Amino acid sequence: MWYKIMKAVLGLEDGTIITGTGFGVEGSASGELVVTLVSTGYMEALSDPSVSGQLLMFGYPLVGNYGANKDQLQHEKVHAAGTIVRELCVHPKHQPTLGEFFEDNGLIGIEGVDTRMLTIKLREQGVMRAALITGSDDGYKAVSMAQTAPVQETRELIPGVTCKAPYHIEGKGKKIAVLDLGCRKSILTSLKNRGADIYVYPYGTPADVIMAEKPSALFLTNGPGYPFAAPKAISCVKDILGTIPVHGICMGTEIIAAALGGQVEKLRLGHRGASQPVKFSDGTVAVTFQGHGYAVVGDSLPEGCEVNCINANDGTVEGFVNNDLGVYCVQFHPEHDGIYDGVEKPIYDIMYRGIPDA
Repeated sequence: MWYKIMKAVLGLEDGTIITGTGFGVEGSASGELVVTLVSTGYMEALSDPSVSGQLLMFGYPLVGNYGANKDQLQHEKVHAAGTIVRELCVHPKHQPTLGEFFEDNGLIGIEGVDTRMLTIKLREQGVMRAALITGSDDGYKAVSMAQTAPVQETRELIPGVTCKAPYHIEGKGKKIAVLDLGCRKSILTSLKNRGADIYVYPYGTPADVIMAEKPSALFLTNGPGYPFAAPKAISCVKDILGTIPVHGICMGTEIIAAALGGQVEKLRLGHRGASQPVKFSDGTVAVTFQGHGYAVVGDSLPEGCEVNCINANDGTVEGFVNNDLGVYCVQFHPEHDGIYDGVEKPIYDIMYRGIPDA
């Protein structure tokens, strides 16, 4: 299968220059370089709003082996600013190819990169800014772009991925207000599977507007960037805490922690992929899908909060509860594919059972 062959270069803020073959269209992008370790689910990873403004590198060596299926997108479009792979499959089992999908949708990527070397580099030195240029191999320009790119903590990314207006997904069950910080569609699928009556609100919606609908709980979704760069969400949660249960996933967990007066820490490499082990307070361990670069600092949470699960690899916080306030949140994505099994069922069942009937 033919697709356009062109020059491409990746430049890192530390001066590293890596040339390869471009795919998609000619263009450039800069942002934080992060790595995901998924071996399948590349369409989901690319379209996760949590990677907005980032260059996404796949640690698995072959990407695109089952083509590009739009039904697997977790949002309306691809949100990764650029894509880095070791090898792009040009003869997948299904059509179109990922390369064709990138070209048709104005996306940029580079292949032929030693992703193993880069993953080790990021693991040792931490995530860093990078720039990708397709249609050129000007490495010095790429490095300059990387060095002048804004740091993640200064970027307000959620307004670019939240819904534009409130909307309603009718259900016969409990009424849940969802604050969309860049919601994966699988989150809404898990809530719909339980019959929830869902009211979705865009970022920036004041608490009084949400509470006017008299929801039985507030649910905060995943989203991109740094939680303290989303002050409107923090303010909204502060105003609602203690009146109805508040639940969160991923960024939602960090926003809730911030509203309670807690802090977050930046992870050296981040937790991205489908093989992150989470250890719960009862001693059980689950293998989970994750996609975050920050974690809540457990010691910063106020009295009444209890850390109930940690990452088994590095001990960072993966979730906490506050029974007095009706708070239950996890940093990982139990719903991942919206499949009613694995960690999806126990986690979402706990959250749903904790919501009072209307």
